[in-house]
Amino acid sequence: MWSKLLHFTVDAVLVSTLLAGVKRTTGLQPAISKIQNKEIRGYLESYLNVGEYILDTTILIMNSSSYFERK
Repeated sequence: MWSKLLHFTVDAVLVSTLLAGVKRTTGLQPAISKIQNKEIRGYLESYLNVGEYILDTTILIMNSSSYFERK
């Protein structure tokens, strides 16, 4: 049971990070402002913020690594 929960959590974070990358490169993002329920909208904002955090952290780590270079 715990491995399935962990797998689902990792998948959800990866999707959130993918959405953050799409937002950064294209400006497109989910239209969460159209969700009328404030509680659900808040959860979705938090979920998307996790992706932003993971993306920023990954970029910082890659930027300081000798295994990656900018071209």
